[in-house]
Amino acid sequence: MTETRVPSRTFPRARQDAESAKGNISTPQTENPAYKLAFQDMDFLLREDLRPVRFQLELLKTELLLEEAHIGSTFVVYGSARIPEPAKAQAMLDMADPEHRHIAERLVAKSKYYDMARELARLASNFPRDEQGKRHFVVCSGGGPSIMEAANRGAADVHAESIGLNIVLPHEQAPNPYVTPSLSMQFHYFALRKMHFLLRARALAAFPGGFGTFDELFELLTLIQTGKVAPIPVLLFGREFWEKVVNFEALVEEGVIAERDLGIFTYVESAAEGWAVVQKFYQERAERDPQPPA
Repeated sequence: MTETRVPSRTFPRARQDAESAKGNISTPQTENPAYKLAFQDMDFLLREDLRPVRFQLELLKTELLLEEAHIGSTFVVYGSARIPEPAKAQAMLDMADPEHRHIAERLVAKSKYYDMARELARLASNFPRDEQGKRHFVVCSGGGPSIMEAANRGAADVHAESIGLNIVLPHEQAPNPYVTPSLSMQFHYFALRKMHFLLRARALAAFPGGFGTFDELFELLTLIQTGKVAPIPVLLFGREFWEKVVNFEALVEEGVIAERDLGIFTYVESAAEGWAVVQKFYQERAERDPQPPA
């Protein structure tokens, strides 16, 4: 007797219908935009009232790609898009006019953070997979140049994949060449990009940076302060820079944050020190809350 097999589906797949919809029939009806399949109609998808759908698509696409890549957690790196590697920083100084020489000199001084971010990424990228084959502390940057490039470059140094979460900006830009192509994503909405930075983050390093770095960093500090997310290691590289540009102690003195809030982050001065802080954090957590036996 022949075995009865129940088909897995009876409706055609969306891809099949999408191909069929490209048919050669041309009538006033088929040529009108109303006849397009909704998911192939860009004018429809870009309507103002379709914003909630676009939100969902930006959330879902990246989530699926990261899940399919077996990425269990990330090590997020924030930092300036204007701090070049040491050799390029020196070249900028050599070419600087007198009026801007002092800025070039400051960038040369901070160019050490490029090498530091690169080394930190190398250390994190060597973390082994877990029993389910998930990868952890996968380097994740904003996908741009300078400190972001250094992070992705460090992962590439040890032949590890890394993530780049880029954003559409008015001026043309491209992902840095060290981002893994299949993990290079582009966002329209800052909100969804921010969410994906933190959904899998299990450690975060903030190097000297400007408005963008401050924006992303202070959002996480607020989420941890208010208990919206569990604490993770937050590393501020370069105590001298951070204490110069942000007077955290004054915020305590003014009563707008608590003394304990200063414990949300840790100042570090080297990649090895930063990675040691992350390891110690999770070792102590495991001792406090050991995983139950499988």
